[in-house]
Amino acid sequence: MLVDSHCHLDFDDFEDDMDDVIVRARDCGVSLILNAGNNLKELDDQLALSEKYPFIYAAVGVHPHNALEYPDLTAEDLIAKASHPKIIGIGETGLDYYYDYAPREAQIKLLREHIRAAQETGLPLIIHNRDSDEDMMSVLDEAYRKKTFSGVIHCFSSSRQFADFALSIGFYLSASGIITFNKSGDIRAIFETVPLDRLLVETDAPFLAPIPQRGHRNEPSFVRYTAEKLAQLRDIPFDQMAQITSDNFCNLFRKASDKGRREYCQK
Repeated sequence: MLVDSHCHLDFDDFEDDMDDVIVRARDCGVSLILNAGNNLKELDDQLALSEKYPFIYAAVGVHPHNALEYPDLTAEDLIAKASHPKIIGIGETGLDYYYDYAPREAQIKLLREHIRAAQETGLPLIIHNRDSDEDMMSVLDEAYRKKTFSGVIHCFSSSRQFADFALSIGFYLSASGIITFNKSGDIRAIFETVPLDRLLVETDAPFLAPIPQRGHRNEPSFVRYTAEKLAQLRDIPFDQMAQITSDNFCNLFRKASDKGRREYCQK
């Protein structure tokens, strides 16, 4: 089995062939998909997908790019929406200083509300971090010292220092198609040393298609290429890596089944 721990199937990129995308994912052994939040406007579309396809789950959150659209969003708003049985995480949220589409102060304010929602609900926090390591570590560390919470650094592409910090507070690191890119040797070196019980794999579809699909629209079936590369880096069989990352997903996202995560994940 495989789990795509982060994608965006509610994006328009999939409106013409969603059923085919799902068939290809299932044919490649993908048994669980997490459709991460981007903004609250699309949440109903996300939940409609989760209702149509039982193995697709959702997370509620606002991407840092969209921070200016939600200046008054509170943790309580997120907590209320997170009560839905198919919402299993908070996010994605975080900081993006590469594009700076929203003022950094607005991004940090929104991130803190998401953290508080994760602390109060016990749901994992899904973190987006780009060129913002220092502020991200500061915000997460300050909050964690007050009340612990769990989470994942999605599409990890940061420094070893940030990786070590994230692992030190119990976070997972998710490998995307980036680890297959020719110029990503530094990122591969980090994933060679991440504890096996803290690894996840994702597509971030429709973005970041892995080699040999680079340049095409990404989709959940392509998570296999990332898992294969990760297995190669760790010198373990692909089937073992697929099982490890799937188990890790179930251990982190404990709300992944109304019937109990173990019963579901072992099907």
